[in-house]
Amino acid sequence: MGAIERLRTTWDARVYPHLLDRVCGTAAISVERRRCIAAASGEVLEVGVGSGLNLPLFDARTVARVTGIDPSAPLLARAAARPAAVPVELRRAVAEALPFDAGRFDTVVFTYTLCSVDDPRQTLREARRVLRAGGRVLFVEHGLSPDPAIARWQRRLTSVWRTVSGNCHLDRDVPRELLAAGFCIEHMGGYQDHHRAGWLSVAYLGAATRS
Repeated sequence: MGAIERLRTTWDARVYPHLLDRVCGTAAISVERRRCIAAASGEVLEVGVGSGLNLPLFDARTVARVTGIDPSAPLLARAAARPAAVPVELRRAVAEALPFDAGRFDTVVFTYTLCSVDDPRQTLREARRVLRAGGRVLFVEHGLSPDPAIARWQRRLTSVWRTVSGNCHLDRDVPRELLAAGFCIEHMGGYQDHHRAGWLSVAYLGAATRS
């Protein structure tokens, strides 16, 4: 293993999990995650469970069980230590090839995940496959700005940004990917007033159903 590979391995295992917790655990982002999770019900799949920041937010009155997947073993180890009011199962897997039968889940949750998967459209197709008829995808994501000037900068910066941020892309077109994967967008909005939008935080928060 070369020096660059060793550095990346150390970053991914020891630095990035701490960084992710700090960024995704801020007060403003926590509000958005709570808004998203509040609508979850039944058997829930969280794609990109990460360090488990969402696990304490699921309500046992509406959620029967949460299954969380993530490709990162260090992040899953952190998630396993999180408290939760509902039964939780954690599995190491990639979002583009979910190890579950079709129609298993009532709700699929994405919070700041579609930015970092290798193939967002295939990820969403897999989410659609494992949803039961009438199931919903709940999401809070950042992505491509509707402002062309900002979008140009997002595309320029993404190649550098993704190398230090766990493959996070600034320029993912969330509504386009949802529609292309066969979802009908039920509703979609942005961050609330407390969270100022910018190049890194153009928001997409809402729900979609199988079309």
